Amino acid sequence: MMGWTLGRYFFFRYVTITIWFFIGLLALVFLIDFTELSGRTTGLPGFTYGTAVAISGLRMPMIMLQTVPFVGLFSAMATLVSLNRRYELVIARSAGVSAWQFLLPCCIGALLFGALSVGVINPLAAHAFSWSEQIETQLRSGKSNTVSADAAPWIRQKTSSGDTIIGARAILNQGLEMADVVFFILDPQGNIVERKDAARAFLRDGYWELQDVKTLQNGTIQASASDRVPTNLKPEFVQERLARPETIPFYDLPGKIEVARSFGLKANAFAMQFDSLLALPFLLVAMTLIAATVSMQFARMGQSATMILGGIIAGFLLYVVSVLVKAFGVAGFVPTVVAAWVPVVVAMFFGVTFLLYKEDG
Repeated sequence: MMGWTLGRYFFFRYVTITIWFFIGLLALVFLIDFTELSGRTTGLPGFTYGTAVAISGLRMPMIMLQTVPFVGLFSAMATLVSLNRRYELVIARSAGVSAWQFLLPCCIGALLFGALSVGVINPLAAHAFSWSEQIETQLRSGKSNTVSADAAPWIRQKTSSGDTIIGARAILNQGLEMADVVFFILDPQGNIVERKDAARAFLRDGYWELQDVKTLQNGTIQASASDRVPTNLKPEFVQERLARPETIPFYDLPGKIEVARSFGLKANAFAMQFDSLLALPFLLVAMTLIAATVSMQFARMGQSATMILGGIIAGFLLYVVSVLVKAFGVAGFVPTVVAAWVPVVVAMFFGVTFLLYKEDG
């Protein structure tokens, strides 16, 4: 059996390499995002590079959360390759330590990394991203009252006085607040009788509260500081339709799903996000097993870099399949639990089967 000292050494080697990979990728992503954001917002009044740094910094946790599977894959490959190049794995195996034993610390590290991503990075990312959207919206406020069809989801509410079509340039506060909003108010025959453009719209109990409003009716425009538009929409419906699941912290998702379903909504997007986050630690373990299939014997057997490239491609394909199946889950074609766990289980079986064949014949 592998001793505690050796297992701890392998574990901290994996943790150290993972931290360096995460920090390096964070710096690279920050530079790219800051450069792109500065190019888009330089000409806006009130723009400062400090504001751009703040927005990019607040968006980093959300972006880095999307890269966690690749960080897990690359760090596992780098750990095993470095151990092999220094002949540490060769010595461990000559002492009777099996592949399963020295892979266990890496798998435990991957599991803890996934748990940290779900329990700490995800809530931090949700709040920080919402804050960054608030800052960017204030920077752009009033610069675009023209809402394009692909800028944000459009919703249609039905009331006793007629229908209202609502669109916005930015969705804030998990769908309960919108920026640069337009309301098209229709009569019972479906004709547009009034248009309201507002800098902000807040969903209250039974009405939308509008701020900084311009109303177009009968060819005349009237400006007012505030206005109201009646609505029978519930916050749970608006959040299910407009809120991005990524902006809701992991701990709040079960409550959102339960409340949305109590109103007869499917809440597939929220459920898919919740199940995907639950499966993330085990996805990182699957990534570690995939890395082991191409990295453990790299230096000793003299394989070319093609094997490493094959591992990267395999990890990328697993990620693509996970995203594709996740889309099926959101659409309701398959249960969200199945969509979240099937790619993970299949990847684990692939890694375990390959290692059994290579190690145990």
